[in-house]
Amino acid sequence: MLNKRKMSDLFLQIITYGASLLSLLTLSLIIFYVASNGIKLLNMDLIRNNYQAVNYIAELIDDDDYCNCVATKTIPSTAFYSLKWGIALNDDIDLMGRNVVRVYYVHADSPFLDMVNKGVSTQNLSLDEDYSIIRFAYNDAPSSLSRFGAERMIAEMNLASSFREIEFTTEGGGIRGSIITTLYLIVFTLAFALPIGIGAAVYLNEYAKNNRFTKLTRSLIETLTGVPSIIYGLMGLAIFVPFIVNISSATGGNIISGAMTLAVILLPIVIRTTEESLKVVPDDFRYASLALGASKTQTTFKVILPNAFSGILTATLLAIGRIIGESAALVFAIGTAIKDEVILTQQSTSLAVHIWSMMTDEPANIALSTTIALIILMIVLILNISIKFISKNFMKRYGVKA
Repeated sequence: MLNKRKMSDLFLQIITYGASLLSLLTLSLIIFYVASNGIKLLNMDLIRNNYQAVNYIAELIDDDDYCNCVATKTIPSTAFYSLKWGIALNDDIDLMGRNVVRVYYVHADSPFLDMVNKGVSTQNLSLDEDYSIIRFAYNDAPSSLSRFGAERMIAEMNLASSFREIEFTTEGGGIRGSIITTLYLIVFTLAFALPIGIGAAVYLNEYAKNNRFTKLTRSLIETLTGVPSIIYGLMGLAIFVPFIVNISSATGGNIISGAMTLAVILLPIVIRTTEESLKVVPDDFRYASLALGASKTQTTFKVILPNAFSGILTATLLAIGRIIGESAALVFAIGTAIKDEVILTQQSTSLAVHIWSMMTDEPANIALSTTIALIILMIVLILNISIKFISKNFMKRYGVKA
């Protein structure tokens, strides 16, 4: 009998450790895949730059004014310099992982420093290291295209005697707008969800009677946790979007309607997590406070909530993680237009929706998607550590037991 029990315990332990190991292995593989693919494009330019690139078309003021000038800086072997025109180009990869020909160096006497803008602006243009070349169009030869690389482009430039026009572009592919949108969503969603969620949890745990209505309410809240987020997105499209359109200048999905939709998604999480943190506060604290003459409200706000602060912070962390990672609901409630100028009453994309947009391209931009996913993981990690630090300091300062 004893051996049979030992065998049963050993079998259960093997299942437990095996399931834990499988979960850890799966998580590690996901993190490894995201990190190994995403680290290639991770840089500050990706975070600072706009998504939309700006194209320019220009022509030389004097297209037969050759430079014939020696470079004043060392040109590496990866770049190619035209002595005739005083410009160096190199092959590079932009923020979206695409091959581009970038301007590496322009001599001070190069004719490319003073060009006529063929667009709507009358201001002259000049090439510098902030631009990538799309094409050089000649009067007496086929155009040089960036897809053939910097070396061939420089070789064709050296053979040309004049230019018809030059097309170049600024650096695009940045996620600055999506980061700002995500931060807006976090702030407004928490502003909507936390007061209602914490208030509902306090009522259910501290004031509501233990009857059928209370049990039914808890059951409904738990049921809402399992509702697919795309259903909430349809609700946001049907209710919150028209509501914001009627009271503001919005014409469709917008950041505020997205935050309202996310707030509804988060309410069950905030309510259940906060209520559980209130339940672990010993009843002796309540009795002692009431015995000293404090009212029910004073006991709740002066004794119970400070002792449940750690659990409330956990609810906040879970909420922020859900906000950052949500995409299905936001596709309906906020839209999928990637914007550099973020306005509360207009469409925009969060980081998660930005990934969705990149993966729906043809072909899917896996490199940029994994980079954004890596940024999301880093943000969640930083928020987790920060909230734990704040919680620990709060407990120390007010002498509250965790």
